[in-house]
Amino acid sequence: MPEISVVVPVYNVRDYLRKNIESILAQTFTDYELILVNDGSKDDSLSILREYEQKDSRITVIDKPNGGLS
Repeated sequence: MPEISVVVPVYNVRDYLRKNIESILAQTFTDYELILVNDGSKDDSLSILREYEQKDSRITVIDKPNGGLS
């Protein structure tokens, strides 16, 4: 079990998504899981998330319908 969990909410942020994920993956501490929660994005955010999920076993993508304002 990983020491920490990093949870990133995602909603229509394709322009910033790769930089965000790459920044997390570049950390020197590696005992973590990265949970990316797609909240019904209408852009191609989900396809970017799936791409990273295939590349790194620490990454889990959760895709759900948009939940509206929290």
